[in-house]
Amino acid sequence: MIPGKSSSLAVAFVLISIFGICPMSVAQGPLPDAPMPVPLIEHASAFVSLPQPVTSEHKFWNRENKVLFCVAAALNGADFAITRSNLQGGGRELNPVVRIFGRSTAGLAVNFVGETAGVVSVSYFFHKTGHHKLERWVSIVNISSSAGAVGYGLAHR
Repeated sequence: MIPGKSSSLAVAFVLISIFGICPMSVAQGPLPDAPMPVPLIEHASAFVSLPQPVTSEHKFWNRENKVLFCVAAALNGADFAITRSNLQGGGRELNPVVRIFGRSTAGLAVNFVGETAGVVSVSYFFHKTGHHKLERWVSIVNISSSAGAVGYGLAHR
């Protein structure tokens, strides 16, 4: 026998025997005594509902965001003051990003002001894209990291 012919003959035999034994498998249409499907009828209505505006939308500068941004700015200011004090006392900056700016007081101030502005900007981006929980979490994460940095700086004076 030819090597490829035996498998194709076996497949053909199986298909012919299935269709020969089961004539209903090649039949077209419903069974003779099966009920016909009833078409669905949609009821017409004169009432048309308009989409309602989303009520969970809030203003960006609401009370909660103002409090979060003020706390973040205050802790960033405290982090700046403690970091500056530690650097002037011979300490070393552990954050490699802040280390670039920490060579001068003005550079250090730019870093912490930029960090605060970044928190507000990223929160605004999440607000505009509808991610209101993330909008709040940006400030919360920044507050947590700044509080940790202030605590560490005070402990290692």
